[in-house]
Amino acid sequence: MTPIPSPADKFSFGLWTVGYNGTDPFGGPTRPALDVVHVVERLAELGAWGLTFHDDDLFPFGSSEQERRGQVDRLQRALAETGLVVPMVTTNLFSAPVFKDGGFTSNDRSVRRFALRKVIRQIDLAAELGAETLVMWGGREGAEYDHGKDIRAALARYREAVNLLAQYVVDQRYALRFAIEPKPNEPRGDILLPTVGHALAFIDTLERPELFGVNPEFGHEQMTGLNFVAAIQQALEAGKLFHIDLNGQRGIKYDQDLVFGHADLYQAFALVDLLEFGGPDGGRAYTGPRHFDYKPSRTEDETGVWDSARANMQNYLLLRERAAAFRADPEVQEAMAQAKVDELRVPTLNPGEGYADLLADETAWERFDAGAHFGARGYGFVRLQQLATLHLLGAR
Repeated sequence: MTPIPSPADKFSFGLWTVGYNGTDPFGGPTRPALDVVHVVERLAELGAWGLTFHDDDLFPFGSSEQERRGQVDRLQRALAETGLVVPMVTTNLFSAPVFKDGGFTSNDRSVRRFALRKVIRQIDLAAELGAETLVMWGGREGAEYDHGKDIRAALARYREAVNLLAQYVVDQRYALRFAIEPKPNEPRGDILLPTVGHALAFIDTLERPELFGVNPEFGHEQMTGLNFVAAIQQALEAGKLFHIDLNGQRGIKYDQDLVFGHADLYQAFALVDLLEFGGPDGGRAYTGPRHFDYKPSRTEDETGVWDSARANMQNYLLLRERAAAFRADPEVQEAMAQAKVDELRVPTLNPGEGYADLLADETAWERFDAGAHFGARGYGFVRLQQLATLHLLGAR
């Protein structure tokens, strides 16, 4: 039986996702634009919990204050009528021609100042709507040519910008945190802060690092050839997973933004298991929104848009059921023990032990039988993975 999503699942969608009109670099729209009130109503009918948006998704770039206010009011009425919430907003610093060389890191100082004012306006709107997170994706914060951008200066300007925004949030007493969204490339040839690791290192250099975390996207980390689940583990371990974007991606290529579960199903399974149940010891799990940042295929009409939104939620819930069964399986628990998964959580050094004690321990070197591992003492990782496969395919 296919599970039915509900607001308790905390599924959210970007207005730019279901509202995607099919435009790509090689062709124009294949669908008409969707009105925000219609989007809110349809998402609520499907069992979604939240809606997110860039400022320019809700009111076009360059809108007057009256036009802007009118759209915000319409959104608020729709939210009140349906019960949907706005858990996150973000700012578009990548579409308009003025941002062709970035917002925070443009070589043009006047553009950088304009970008800061644009983000501050969106922060004020975030506070008005009760959003808890402001995501920052620096899609144009990068370069194509090594001699066209002083990267050290660009990082300094990036830091200057986000430090200012953090101070504004503190001074206004807004309950808002920032989440940096890494991506390696596209639309720029190379983008600053390309991975979760880069973003975490950058956060440590900020004046108020406690206000900053990451918003990793499934497809973005896979575009680098890296393991997304490992990146999420690192973010959780650092206490910096403030938000997450779920979608599908097939390998190292352009950003596909497929439906979650329609590509690397093993990674999707491992990710849902981690988000819902924490580590193998049931450790820290994720409590924030399950946000879908995907694009309905340009081959679809509006029926296909809502089919794809439903598919994201269904796939997540099905994987959650499979992960729960995997966790409860006694054979899986026995295979975990054979693989010594629990032993990795035991400190390598004894309490109070230092290097002198280690050097004095003959069992760690002189009497350690390294040869005993040749042809024996396997870890059983293949068996464990096959058990995961059987659960994923519904064979157990």
